[in-house]
Amino acid sequence: MTSRSHLIFGIYPGGTAGGDDGLLLGPPDSYEQVDAALTELQGSSSPFVIRCYDSFQDSGSPLAANPCAPADFVRYAVAGSRPMELVLQYRSASGDVGGYLGFIRDRIARYADVLYALQITEEANFVDGPPVIDGPYPNVCLALIEGIKAAKESLLALGRPDVKVGFNSTPTFGPGADFWKRVGVGGDPFVEAVDYVGLDFFPDVFRPVSPDGQPGDLNASVVGVIETMRSIWLPTAGIPDGVPIHITEHGWPTSLGRGMGRQAEVIEQVIRTVHSHRERLNIERYSLFALRDVALRNAGNEENLFNFFGIMTANYQRKPAFEVVRGLVKELGTVSDFGTACCADGQRRYDCSPLVD
Repeated sequence: MTSRSHLIFGIYPGGTAGGDDGLLLGPPDSYEQVDAALTELQGSSSPFVIRCYDSFQDSGSPLAANPCAPADFVRYAVAGSRPMELVLQYRSASGDVGGYLGFIRDRIARYADVLYALQITEEANFVDGPPVIDGPYPNVCLALIEGIKAAKESLLALGRPDVKVGFNSTPTFGPGADFWKRVGVGGDPFVEAVDYVGLDFFPDVFRPVSPDGQPGDLNASVVGVIETMRSIWLPTAGIPDGVPIHITEHGWPTSLGRGMGRQAEVIEQVIRTVHSHRERLNIERYSLFALRDVALRNAGNEENLFNFFGIMTANYQRKPAFEVVRGLVKELGTVSDFGTACCADGQRRYDCSPLVD
């Protein structure tokens, strides 16, 4: 098992989110405000990985107008210190695996210089999910298996063996656990190309947990899912313990009935729990979803929790969780001598006043 002295931290910096009914589009991103916020969260930690999404889809797809999140994502990346994990989604209603492999090779050629990791497909296990994720599309497991191998081959050809290639899933209990058997048919060539497996999970969001200190509380839920992934799901696919787990999406929304103070508490507890088990379970990285909300809260949207996962509001005011995350990155993250100035003129370009519940 690999020794993990620190976590590598990262975040999704966009203002677009996937919901039960499709994409939720917020106001256009302000590059200056996003960049300033990312720089402050990063501090002296390096690498600090930004998680971005690009999607392959058939001509005429209703999602084709918004293939990337955030828009123009590459401008937030800084080679070495703030590299990018690029999620290459497979949204082909026709099951065009060959087209997807060409898409992977093209994106690697475009962005290889700023890549930290390349995630092939997004939540391919979630077959009953909305069309903004990949599980419902035909041939998705084949696209995942062949995509992993194609990505590794392309990166090696470009002299970037350091870029990590992986895939992710949501928690897979019951019939959903068959996903790992379907992925496992890729055999040794597939497994040897996998550098990490990601987990998107949101404890106490879609299903409440017990109060702290009782069976099934937040800590037990976090540990239980990751232990199950390590001991059951990954071995089912033939993936050994030496392949690290990455927490690729985690967050807690401040929608109706969910206070900003509690968001800060939950995020801190989950991060500290992940960190405390990082060596035993070989957890390499944690990525927060998300930097900012999709929408400003009003009576018409406050019940839609997908709008409010940010640690900043849609107009870049900080929630209490912003300072909590910044402190945890400083305390628990990987450290380098990377500079900490907020931006070129030393000024923050967003409202620095923490909000209260």
